[in-house]
Amino acid sequence: MGIADRWGLRAWLRAPGSLSKRLAATGRRYEVLVLRQTVAPLRPQERAALGLPRRGLTVVREVLLHVDGQPLVWARSAVHGHSLAGPWKALKGLGSRPLGHLLYDDPRIHRSELQPRRVTRHGATHRQMQRQWLAATGTEAPARMQWSRNSVFTRHGQQLRVMEMFVPDVALRDPGPLRRKSRPRR
Repeated sequence: MGIADRWGLRAWLRAPGSLSKRLAATGRRYEVLVLRQTVAPLRPQERAALGLPRRGLTVVREVLLHVDGQPLVWARSAVHGHSLAGPWKALKGLGSRPLGHLLYDDPRIHRSELQPRRVTRHGATHRQMQRQWLAATGTEAPARMQWSRNSVFTRHGQQLRVMEMFVPDVALRDPGPLRRKSRPRR
């Protein structure tokens, strides 16, 4: 994690709780720009994280998170298609509201440990992020934008994977207290 430490991203990569709330607290205006929400093929890392078979439909939501007009995070969430008829059906009507509103307002949802990860520059995820970033902002994504954090949220046995990729400049913002609030496990 040496490069992430040099950029000061460690605190953001490991910050528990809602990323949306943490980002919003660093500025005046927080916005979620939905880039796409669609059915897409399973990616190997998503399939492994969700424990899904090689085949099946995945519903993907990709967004840019902005603070005061500056894009700071590209995020991708993926859930197996059958979960949209069950515990994750609220995703359908989320629109430009932060996913965090859904994930942290329900005590029945539990999150796995955060897993910081360097995204390969030539992999499908990085290429997708670059295309969407250019289309949404009119500029290239920051060259050093390669650190992400991944976690899986579980509700009623169904899982949702969230991957968040950070702009290196997010390290210039204070993520706030990093202590985890205790939440009763049910």
